[in-house]
Amino acid sequence: MKNMKIEQIYTGCLAQGAYYIESHGEVAIIDPLRETQQYVDKATLEKAKIKYIFETHFHADFVSGHIDLAKKTGAKIVFGPTAKTDYDAYIAKDNEVFKLGNISIKALHTPGHTLESTTYLLIDENGKNHAIFSGDTLFLGDVGRPDLAIKSDLTKEDLAAMLYDSLRNKIMPLANDVIVYPAHGAGSACGKNLSKDTVGTLGDQKKTNYALRADMTKEEFVKEVLDGIPPPPQYFAKNAMMNKSGYDAFETVLKRGNTPLSANEFELIANHENALVLDVRTEQEFGKGHIPNSIFIGLNGGFAPWVGALITDLKQPILIVAPNGKETETVTRLSRVGYDNTLGYLEGGFDTWLTSGKDIETLDSISAEAFSKQFKKEDLNVLDVRKDGEYKSIHLKGEHVQHFALDYINTHMNAIDKSKTYYIHCAGGYRSTIATSILKARGFNNLIDISGGMQALKNTNVPLTDYVCPTTL
Repeated sequence: MKNMKIEQIYTGCLAQGAYYIESHGEVAIIDPLRETQQYVDKATLEKAKIKYIFETHFHADFVSGHIDLAKKTGAKIVFGPTAKTDYDAYIAKDNEVFKLGNISIKALHTPGHTLESTTYLLIDENGKNHAIFSGDTLFLGDVGRPDLAIKSDLTKEDLAAMLYDSLRNKIMPLANDVIVYPAHGAGSACGKNLSKDTVGTLGDQKKTNYALRADMTKEEFVKEVLDGIPPPPQYFAKNAMMNKSGYDAFETVLKRGNTPLSANEFELIANHENALVLDVRTEQEFGKGHIPNSIFIGLNGGFAPWVGALITDLKQPILIVAPNGKETETVTRLSRVGYDNTLGYLEGGFDTWLTSGKDIETLDSISAEAFSKQFKKEDLNVLDVRKDGEYKSIHLKGEHVQHFALDYINTHMNAIDKSKTYYIHCAGGYRSTIATSILKARGFNNLIDISGGMQALKNTNVPLTDYVCPTTL
């Protein structure tokens, strides 16, 4: 509509959608990212004023920018019913309406994913229901996991039952042409099987989303929505508490982390501050050479979620080894998941370390073809670090083939033997390099990466189990 603007601002690394809504010079931002200047700049360009910041719930998978954005703009932070914050926020009543220019936004309390979860219904200037901003209540193809409530006595079964009622009483009665703008798409750990699409219609969801089947009983819903949900990543509860309680200003975090360091300064801080050296280059670059005891999590993969899954302390001091020009991006993406204690980066990148003459290490690797030939002759120890579903779908046959998902490497490390040699693989090489770097830093020195992972192994004669489609597992 000419007097209304809706823009989805999607961040692939987090599979997250924030929203910019404008009507007649007034703006609402829904679920903003940690770095908020982009929303301020956009409103300034449009000669508009940010009036509201709507939060669909206390996000667990990222730190929202609502507090910083409110301080910058004077906009009102709005949460749904039952939310309690440690900062100034407006707690909406169920069905409360907020005026924005010539349009309205109605808060529909939809508990289930979390107790305060709220869907925001946009009503256009003609009074027609136009769209819902459904947060993690309704995704395309899925619904939000009901096991993330903060300090609640309710079980996940209780929350799933609430979600069933929310969907059927608040969402499904809306017209089929209502547009669905969810908080996440494929790749998010907030649901099981999210669509790659990031915008859809409610009518399509009623036809295709298993959770919206008209003939589904509450008992069936509870069983199906909970089936196959893995434990939440360890950082989820910590991010949710940051969103509830508050955090350092993003600009402060960025300034602290954006500090260039010489090789000597870098080494001194690493030793005296017990800092983790995080290398964010590609897995190929890391394999060819890296700082001893550094951990690899590359920017080219699911960077922020893997950081959140694997670095257990949000206050962990971090030093960065990044490609030139990627330092600010790295600090920003760390802050999105609450890792605010970045102390600086190696100026000039890994080349600076090389020219300083300091010690380096490399990763041993083997081609899938060479591994296949050796595997037939010897009983090799293999560690598969793919997710459970990937492993069940197809894996190497062998007496000494072990599996645990990279997500849980910190709790499964005692399952492998430091005295043995392990050949490590994932699907393509990104996760196996992360796993190898973590294991090396913990004193596992006999590790060999299978180049190309399962994708490459499938093209060899190595013995594999029969393929099972993941959707049938």
